[in-house]
Amino acid sequence: MPTAFRDRTEAGRLLAEKLTTFSGRPDVLVLALPRGGVPVAYEVARALDAPLDVFVVRKLGVPGHEELAMGAIASGGVCVLNDDVVQALRIPDRLIEAVAARELRELERRERVYRNGRPMPGVRGRTVILVDDGLATGSTMRAAVAALRRLGPARIVVAVPTAAPSTCEELRHEADECVCEITPDPFYAVGLWYEDFSQTTDDEVRDHLERSAATVAAATATAEEPVQ
Repeated sequence: MPTAFRDRTEAGRLLAEKLTTFSGRPDVLVLALPRGGVPVAYEVARALDAPLDVFVVRKLGVPGHEELAMGAIASGGVCVLNDDVVQALRIPDRLIEAVAARELRELERRERVYRNGRPMPGVRGRTVILVDDGLATGSTMRAAVAALRRLGPARIVVAVPTAAPSTCEELRHEADECVCEITPDPFYAVGLWYEDFSQTTDDEVRDHLERSAATVAAATATAEEPVQ
């Protein structure tokens, strides 16, 4: 089976070509789902001349059945519960709180490592492009969209290089727009569509964020230079 992308960098560059309508707009913010979404989002943000940050999402798994999500927590202090699961399994509040507290510690650890003390950028009233390296079931991205919606962005655009056709279609109903570079059928798994799908490290995430921030800062300084 042929692969579609050499690596996440190439995937991000190709994905950016489908997002040119957002280029140069001051209201646009690119948020990556770490870790694999960060190299993709870096290329998107660079092409669109937009700031880049991460949106960390942690699934709240049902104890003993962790693959089943009873909710999720995300950057910005947002908690979203899957009421159907909670009610069907009669999960008590104390159990939800215990799982959320554990996942919050990991979320905060990741944000400290990735942002190095920088606060999360404001999203209210902005157009936010949520980027990952691909969507299989899309559960994490759906949680991210639901959590981000509570922070008041004007528009949420989900953008990924590859996705299962049904997942891409479902997210079009949950986000304001969903852009998928390719939707192979049968899909099987995200990693099949990359020649290099090696794990992205915390150091790589931090490096991409720092480079993007430096680029934005340099562009802002240039724009503010007085005309001679």
